[in-house]
Amino acid sequence: MEANEEDNEQKTEEPVEKFESSAGTSTAKVYVGNLPFSVDEDELRKLFSSYGEISEASLISDKFSGRSKGFGFVTFAKSEDAKKAISEMNEKDIQGRPLKVSEAKPMDPDRPRTPRRDFGGGGGRGNFGGGGRGRSGGRDSRPRRF
Repeated sequence: MEANEEDNEQKTEEPVEKFESSAGTSTAKVYVGNLPFSVDEDELRKLFSSYGEISEASLISDKFSGRSKGFGFVTFAKSEDAKKAISEMNEKDIQGRPLKVSEAKPMDPDRPRTPRRDFGGGGGRGNFGGGGRGRSGGRDSRPRRF
């Protein structure tokens, strides 16, 4: 039974996602969620710079409005720095919002995504007339007078 407990302990401690940079050193990418919309990339970098060298900080923004979506990613030069940032910055209050900081997970292209909402519209009625003229679905049983 002790072997199972040891296996469970090992499984719960997952390493931060590591990437190999061109210099050959391992980097670690961290997800930062629930960011205030007023935070820009420079502020994001400043928030995490005290934990180690940052090779990249990026905010995700809406492609139409350009407004921040409230989350981003910070890539640390060392995975130890990323672990420290995760442990100390998760749930930290920034401008009235508790940050959600965790290891970044690669997007799984096979994972089913939630369907986008359909707001209707689009497309005409073609040759089917105007529609909506009573119970008969646009067709009146009596002849029209012109």
